[in-house]
Amino acid sequence: MSPARIIILAVALVAGLGAALLVKGPSQAPAPAAKIEPAPTVPVLVAAADIPVGNTVTANDLRWLDWPLASVPTGIIRKDETPEAEKEIIGQVARYATLGAEPIRREKLIKTDGTGFLSAVLPSGMRAVAISTDSRGANTAGGFILPNDRVDVISTSGSGDASSSEVILHNIRVLAIGQNVQERNGEKVVVGETATLEIEPKQVEGLVQAQKSGTLSLALRSLKDAGEKTPPDQTDGALTLVRYGVVSKSAKP
Repeated sequence: MSPARIIILAVALVAGLGAALLVKGPSQAPAPAAKIEPAPTVPVLVAAADIPVGNTVTANDLRWLDWPLASVPTGIIRKDETPEAEKEIIGQVARYATLGAEPIRREKLIKTDGTGFLSAVLPSGMRAVAISTDSRGANTAGGFILPNDRVDVISTSGSGDASSSEVILHNIRVLAIGQNVQERNGEKVVVGETATLEIEPKQVEGLVQAQKSGTLSLALRSLKDAGEKTPPDQTDGALTLVRYGVVSKSAKP
């Protein structure tokens, strides 16, 4: 090969390499990965497992769980504020059910000081009265009335064509059905033979008298109706009566 041809090939090779470098551009180092700082957390006291209504809280029911500091709800028990909170909570009774991993709230618990559960959770000025019901659930909406539901109490006396029904109490809170004081999601509760109702002192005598003179039934109220106030004709302690479809008012108990 002649020297001239070798020089031409060398120049062409150099030119090709230069063009390739121009197309590729200067090499760049990879951008450093962004550093993600973890959000600050704080330990909060939560339920280690479900705590049903009426259960006494034990050490095994509690644990500390790291919670994002920016989203800690008001009223939650924080370890940096009350590091000895477990000692305070242990031994208290659950007024409301608490789910596992749900933060513990003081307002959902109560100190019973050795008293019974119902007397501890009964609001001041109210009374708890147990009435007999049909153990098959016939008198309690087929067995679907649960604790904390609201009901109307109906008294029935006589038999056959001579029977009459009286709506004696409206919008009454059910404290317990049989021995059950808690709701069970998605389950039919065993009814038992008694329903414990939360009533005012002025209503006690009338309810007891109605129990002795006839049978009592509970009519379940809708959740939307549970917030309704007591009818005006019941505010003075008298009982509303419905006899053969005619509404009247009884004497004060």
